[in-house]
Amino acid sequence: MAAVGVVSGKIIYEQEGVYIHSSCGKTNDQDSLISGILRVLEKDAEVIVDWRPLDDALDSSSILYAGKDSSSVVEWTQAPKERGHRGSEHLNSYEAEWDMVNTVPSKKKPHTNGDAPSHRNGKSKWSFLFSLTDLKSIKQNKEGMGWSYLVFCLKDDVVLPALHFHQGDSKLLIDCLEKYVVLYKSPQDKRTLLVNCQNKSLSQSFENLLDEPAYGLIQKIKKDPYTATMVGFSKVTNYIFDSLRGSDPSTHQRPPSEMADFLSDAIPGLKINQQEEPGFEVITRIDLGERPVVQRREPVSLEEWTKNIDSEGRILNVDNMKQMIFRGGLSHALRKQAWKFLLGYFPWDSTKEERTQLQKQKTDEYFRMKLQWKSVSEEQEKRNSRLRDYRSLIEKDVNRTDRTNKFYEGQDNPGLILLHDILMTYCMYDFDLGYVQGMSDLLSPLLYVMENEVDAFWCFASYMDQMHQNFEEQMQGMKTQLIQLSTLLRLLDSGFCSYLESQDSGYLYFCFRWLLIRFKREFSFLDILRLWEVMWTELPCKNFHLLLCCAILESEKQQIMEKHYGFNEILKHINELSMKIDVEDVLCKAEAISLQMVKCKELPQAVCEILGLQDSEVTTPDSDTGEDENVGMTGCPTSTFQSDSLPVLATSGTRDDNPTQISVSPNVSRLTPA
Repeated sequence: MAAVGVVSGKIIYEQEGVYIHSSCGKTNDQDSLISGILRVLEKDAEVIVDWRPLDDALDSSSILYAGKDSSSVVEWTQAPKERGHRGSEHLNSYEAEWDMVNTVPSKKKPHTNGDAPSHRNGKSKWSFLFSLTDLKSIKQNKEGMGWSYLVFCLKDDVVLPALHFHQGDSKLLIDCLEKYVVLYKSPQDKRTLLVNCQNKSLSQSFENLLDEPAYGLIQKIKKDPYTATMVGFSKVTNYIFDSLRGSDPSTHQRPPSEMADFLSDAIPGLKINQQEEPGFEVITRIDLGERPVVQRREPVSLEEWTKNIDSEGRILNVDNMKQMIFRGGLSHALRKQAWKFLLGYFPWDSTKEERTQLQKQKTDEYFRMKLQWKSVSEEQEKRNSRLRDYRSLIEKDVNRTDRTNKFYEGQDNPGLILLHDILMTYCMYDFDLGYVQGMSDLLSPLLYVMENEVDAFWCFASYMDQMHQNFEEQMQGMKTQLIQLSTLLRLLDSGFCSYLESQDSGYLYFCFRWLLIRFKREFSFLDILRLWEVMWTELPCKNFHLLLCCAILESEKQQIMEKHYGFNEILKHINELSMKIDVEDVLCKAEAISLQMVKCKELPQAVCEILGLQDSEVTTPDSDTGEDENVGMTGCPTSTFQSDSLPVLATSGTRDDNPTQISVSPNVSRLTPA
């Protein structure tokens, strides 16, 4: 039978001839047996179990679903109409000739006609569907019955009608569900399978993260570590251990090494131990010397910026300007101008007239790409599954990105519409990558600062050039960064590294989110503006964001070791640092670490490569004044910067694999006029 259902999505299990016995106490009553079709579907990172009578398989209006009211009492309610997309009439175009782009209506989702169901023969009233996250237990039939049956019990003890498998194969359904949840026999009743749930107390501090369900976390991390990490990292803690060992106390004695094996499988190719990783030397204890004291200056003012512009609008003494930005950041009034230079949208040596022409060209190019998806008809989109998936994921993420910020709060907020449109247009710009969860976090601050759809898009595209590899399917950027971070941390404190390894935390997986979106969820919104602009200067060395990680971990080392934190406690502790880290303090510590390493004469080659240090004199920011200081030893060139692996974070790319050198100079070929 055709798989047409109320819930669209990928069908992963389908079985006809699954009956509900509506009158179990009666015999020879034909109406007591209702034959139906049972499906398990994946949709938007959620797994749905759906049963309906065969007669109603094509009638979407008769489906019922389990919903909770404010008192958390589950009730059966009629499936509501699906809301269509918001129109884009609120959007303001930046060029008059492109007004037509914003008048093309967005695709409307199909919805039911809203009529009350007729419940033919009284059968459709038995239809139901539920999310796997709401499942509490499954009761199986007694041994010796002619056929098998299953009874689903939802949370709050709502029991659904028994499903009878007259043709057998109920085991296939159990096998399918076990791909997403951990099932184990109840100690009180061997016929009952209990569903293992995550420890909700651990996720309270991250309830504003992406609200993905935590079922099947192990499979989700293996399949898509980016999504799994963004889902609310605190859920990883107890849930991973519970998933591995089940809730049966007799299984709680599994060796801790299983955790390390799991994380190794979750990110294929990840080897933190340098002795096993080809190309990495063994880092022995080295005297790095005294760490210098670093002080930061006030943000660059509008007056200071204006003094460094000539009569034609060129920026003078670019190196000095970058150093001042690195030392103190920018005053907010300057960000809209300066970020375009820092991100490579504007060449540093361009004139005001050249920049005006560039913006006109880029405006035209942007709206041509926007028109591509705006003009896709509903029929076309039905035949383009990738575009549908991109749109669905973007709509989901936009509605939960920085909603506490006034720029994005409230319903039908113009900022949300712009966020949506820029991300959809980026799918046209880079269709191979399209949209991956986490990218909305990178765009949000850019749009907030630019307050302009076109400028925000091109700054975002430039930022994504740096972060691209972090979002690619093979995760090469993330693997490289975690390995490099471990190398740096081992040099700074081998004892701390050894302790983490003893607690199955040597993979530094708790830093995954830091690296993926460049600390976006760890600092306040305003602090992220400061942190990112400092990193975009590409000073004082390559991969400065890894030194920021080291600075944070070093600050937490004492508490972690003195309190003997294990794997769970380390993850929980790192998660709870969110919004509690002092950005200026971390910047000072990270810069001090970089200066300490630069002055070390015995720095291992692996570390030199990570930080981009070469055997030549280079200019580094002075630790007190912000002026240039010639350091006659290894240093890193400030003109080039590897950025293929960065996801959503800073400007110093961490990936060593096939690095792309991006010079914040006049010739950023992708963005300059032909």
